[in-house]
Amino acid sequence: MTDPRRQTPVTPDGRLGPAAHHPGRSDARYLERRNALARLADGHRAGDRLPDVDYTEAEHATWRTVRTALAAAHGAHASREVLEAREGFPVPPDRIPGLAEAGARLRGLTGFGFTLTGGPVETRRFLGAFADGWFHAVPFVRHPAVPLYTPEPDVIHDMFGHGIHLSSPRFAELYRMFGKAALRAADEAALRRINRVYWYVLEFGVLTEAGEPKAYGAALLSSYGELARLPGCVIRPLDMREMARTPYYSAAYQPVLFAGRSLEHVCEELGTFLDAEIS
Repeated sequence: MTDPRRQTPVTPDGRLGPAAHHPGRSDARYLERRNALARLADGHRAGDRLPDVDYTEAEHATWRTVRTALAAAHGAHASREVLEAREGFPVPPDRIPGLAEAGARLRGLTGFGFTLTGGPVETRRFLGAFADGWFHAVPFVRHPAVPLYTPEPDVIHDMFGHGIHLSSPRFAELYRMFGKAALRAADEAALRRINRVYWYVLEFGVLTEAGEPKAYGAALLSSYGELARLPGCVIRPLDMREMARTPYYSAAYQPVLFAGRSLEHVCEELGTFLDAEIS
């Protein structure tokens, strides 16, 4: 899964700095645990049984810290669509739910489920899996020293971002639209355009509510820092063509976000864009 935040610079006190300085990049004990969990995805295929993970108390503590912070941040900065979807996907307050447990809940709501990956997934495969109702998720947890930031997707990101999305039929339809379009993209250039729009819609998406930007993108929903800076972001009107031309940044927070008037507006504009890309 190619996440545009993978190289975002950060320091333990929350200031920006080289991503390589993040403790998760140099802590040998953490990396051993992270890599052991990532290896659970070796040979895994969509539809295979998801392995059970015995998370440690320290990992559960990181979950609790992030959940508490995000609950308040969502209340202040998340869109109504997200707050409604969150009600349908309650996450345990005290422990990390297994991907199998959470996926079974999603299956009953929207037909989506989780499939396992240990790291980045090639773009066509990652997006294309949405067409069949699968989202590639990772089982490992971010480093406990900086619980409100992760330089790569982790299980907390996947639960609090994509899990909330995929509990809602309205959001799930957006994923399916991207999945079908990615499978039909004629060439790599078209796939890159679709991928950029995916990030600005489903990772960094914003809606304007009562004149204020409210987050619905998964990367925003799972990042306390990005939610906190949302009121000061440069927000442009929704424009799929401009999104397709605008690179997302791998070394900083996104300098520009694009806001739709409603989720229906996003869906309509996205449909028009994707139809043109695959026609």
